[in-house]
Amino acid sequence: MIAERVRTIWCRELQRDDISDDDNFFALGGQSVIMARIQGAFIEELDLEVPVDQMFLNPTVASISAYLESLDAATR
Repeated sequence: MIAERVRTIWCRELQRDDISDDDNFFALGGQSVIMARIQGAFIEELDLEVPVDQMFLNPTVASISAYLESLDAATR
């Protein structure tokens, strides 16, 4: 499931272990350097590229996971 993989990446990059599906990236202390690392992890670990604007538009695990699932479905 993509959401679990996204949560794992966010927990690692934000150095937290308590992130829920509805936690906001920015409220968790997320900023541009962390966002860039997460984008890199999405490419390396999920083989999906996420534009910066989508990271801002989808600042929760649930919303970015839904976006990633739509990308994944479109590439099949």
